[in-house]
Amino acid sequence: QMSNSSSITEFLLLAFADTRELQLLHFWLFLGIYLAALLANGLIITTIACDHHLHTPMNFFLLNLSLLDLGSISTTVPKAMANSLWDNRAISYAGCAAQVFLLVFFISAEYFLLTVMAYDRYIAICKPLHYGTLLGSRACVHMAAAAWGSGFLYAVLHTANTFSVPLCQGNAVDQFFCEIPQILKLACSDAYLREAGVLVVTFCLAVGCFLFILLSYGQIFRAVLRIPSEQGQHKAFSMCLPHLAVVSLITGTGMFAYLKPPSISSPSLDLLVAVLYSVVPPALNPLIYSMRNHEIKDAL
Repeated sequence: QMSNSSSITEFLLLAFADTRELQLLHFWLFLGIYLAALLANGLIITTIACDHHLHTPMNFFLLNLSLLDLGSISTTVPKAMANSLWDNRAISYAGCAAQVFLLVFFISAEYFLLTVMAYDRYIAICKPLHYGTLLGSRACVHMAAAAWGSGFLYAVLHTANTFSVPLCQGNAVDQFFCEIPQILKLACSDAYLREAGVLVVTFCLAVGCFLFILLSYGQIFRAVLRIPSEQGQHKAFSMCLPHLAVVSLITGTGMFAYLKPPSISSPSLDLLVAVLYSVVPPALNPLIYSMRNHEIKDAL
């Protein structure tokens, strides 16, 4: 049978505001955040790439993190800005699929990369003598490639699954970008159960990574508390706690967005949660991970 979704040629994204002034305010706000993220991540990429003193495993991962952050914020924010500026809500079917694919790709790859970075910190602090052997340049490249590759496979799986579900509830997506849960709300009654299966797999993976990160930091904190100098303790805590905060933010808001029952959905809450996992981390990561890093600061 022909599904209704074949007749959908475009989706309508959430309009942030109905008055022109508020639309423009939203445009300028997003423009500010976007330029800040572009500038900060661009600076980090350039600095690490150009300064050979910075070619260490941790900085190599930071460079990858900045690339992923640039990708994820560029997937959602420019389109939302353009729509606000031109007072338009439409996004083509292909554009919507591309947004879903790229966002899942960049965010899941980033999550895997943050897991790898927790392992890197764990080895650096708890097994410093083995650091050179466990995290040689080849091992680092393999780990980063695994993060990007897993994100890619994952995005293919989610996108194919989401867009093969027949849609019968119109074409208005209640979000400023094409987000899987909002597209599934348009699905015919039971069609979304297939994607629900994939979301359960996602849940297990995310929890697995999160537990691994918590475990790594638990070991780090144990090792740090044995450091006699308070300065050493302070340095390690000030480095690890913000990392944990970012990972917790992405995990919490991402799970809330993708796993909550549709009944507790409210447009303003959904919007806030989406901003927290898709817009805030790319803008904050450079400050949290890199700008507090003395080597990078000096190089800058």
